[in-house]
Amino acid sequence: MNLQCGKHLPLAVCYICRGLKNLAAERRRAATTPGRARRGPNSKSTLAESRNARNQTADLSSRLRARQRTLRERVESRATLLGLVRAVTATVDPVAIAEAVIDRASALVPVTRWALVSDDPSGQVSILAERGLPPELEASAHHVGRLVMARGVEFATGDLSREPRAGASLRVAVLAFPLACRGRAVGALIGIDRGPSARAPEVPPSLARGLRTLFEPAAAALDTAVRLKRAEGLSVTDDLTNLYNSRFLNQVLRREAKRASRGGRPLSLLFLDLDDFKNVNDRHGHLAGSRALVEAAEVIRGSARETDVVARFGGDEFALVLPDTGGKGAFAVGERIRDRMAAHPFLAADGLDVRLTVSVGVATLPDAALGAEELVRAADAAMYRIKDRGKNGIEAAAAPADT
Repeated sequence: MNLQCGKHLPLAVCYICRGLKNLAAERRRAATTPGRARRGPNSKSTLAESRNARNQTADLSSRLRARQRTLRERVESRATLLGLVRAVTATVDPVAIAEAVIDRASALVPVTRWALVSDDPSGQVSILAERGLPPELEASAHHVGRLVMARGVEFATGDLSREPRAGASLRVAVLAFPLACRGRAVGALIGIDRGPSARAPEVPPSLARGLRTLFEPAAAALDTAVRLKRAEGLSVTDDLTNLYNSRFLNQVLRREAKRASRGGRPLSLLFLDLDDFKNVNDRHGHLAGSRALVEAAEVIRGSARETDVVARFGGDEFALVLPDTGGKGAFAVGERIRDRMAAHPFLAADGLDVRLTVSVGVATLPDAALGAEELVRAADAAMYRIKDRGKNGIEAAAAPADT
């Protein structure tokens, strides 16, 4: 049910308007109070400089107490809420949403370092975004984030090094808030100060509720973005090896082939087939065969470059799309995979020492093909020529041509 006031604003915003009116009335009364000293023309800047100097030396707990009224006004401001909503709904990237939340939080709460911890698309709790966080505090921020997500309540300490499970060596004050929506905490927003506080930084319950309400749309956007990424990942990855599947391979290949043709750049495709892999299943069982496929996928992925797209084509066949790569570059990648595969002891964790080799076919656009489908056929044919000649080799569909 969407409750609204007479001006068609949500009820959650109405009390903000009333508060602003009360604040204006209070200022008018203060201005007309008899005996109130009138400040000189430079008094405002002098007072501001004095407050800034105190804030720079005060600890987090003191700064929070000094800024409570301002913080409350900003948290309850309709402009603050709308700005945050616009920022987190402008993207479906979890990292971009996390960065937007940190950006808004750092403008509200006087803390120097920030981290946002949440489930990543793989389902693991991790730091999605950070600002000013030194490496030695990453593990502690991760721990605090998991704690806040599990309990669903705020966390505050004047000295993180005194928390036995945090594993922090630096004496710093910490204030963390849960990002909750749909009845659960989907993340944690963690502020870490530059030093310790004499006592734990406190946020009054009413202000804590205001912060939760303010960040609820961000939590919902983050939760939706992570779920979407996870669903996308499941639709394009192979269940066994976690490489991309053939469906995604075909999409990437068509896209890259068009891009290569338009830009006059080369595009190479490697087709790989594990030699005599049936023997692994026959001798050691299909479960061992599945584990060997996972190991083979890790070898192939570890031999590829960051720009390469690695996929399981089906069974014991794999494929790599190599953007902006000519024949010689593709040959180098294929040789590296072949060498590492031959040197790898498969199923060592099971007490075995299984050795596997691989046959590799290489096709390069525009040397061997003019489109994506022709490139697949050319690489596949080159791979089977190696199979026919004795396996454990690499062959190009056309003479290698470097760019």
